[in-house]
Amino acid sequence: MKQVLFIAMFVISISAYTQNEKKLFDFSFNDISGQEFEVNSLEGKKVLIVNTASKCGLTPQFEDLEKLYQQYKDQNFIIIGFPANNFMNQEPGTNEEIAEFCQLNYGVTFPMMEKISVKGDDMHPLYQWLTKSTLSDVQWNFQKYMINPDGSIAGWSKPRTKPFDKDITDWIEGE
Repeated sequence: MKQVLFIAMFVISISAYTQNEKKLFDFSFNDISGQEFEVNSLEGKKVLIVNTASKCGLTPQFEDLEKLYQQYKDQNFIIIGFPANNFMNQEPGTNEEIAEFCQLNYGVTFPMMEKISVKGDDMHPLYQWLTKSTLSDVQWNFQKYMINPDGSIAGWSKPRTKPFDKDITDWIEGE
């Protein structure tokens, strides 16, 4: 019995270790038009990953996210938006409708990916990694994950944290 327990704990430990050893570049996803996104193009950049929704009280964060992107995009920084409909049906649109909404209402120019799930049984593998590695469930729309230039996770912030929060800008401006 002790041996079985030890083996089980060992397998769980290895699994957790392997999960943490992954990098952003180990995942694949499609942009909002359905084309495979070149994840390797993110190497050497700081990446802010944000799950988004068009019909949420936090949707106006798109405006500051775009301003943040414009301010820092020439400093090896990028924002990637992942629309998700996991919270109270606040992102019911198609990828085409989401892209149009973001462009027309907020002038979004940072890359938006196709709609995925960030919670539950159908959670995208990227978000499985983000949540397991940070021990954080996605609480709501506009939760932010900071990814270092080497593809490792630097940290995360809660949905209500504004894009120009000092923790985020200090991370962007830091070495």
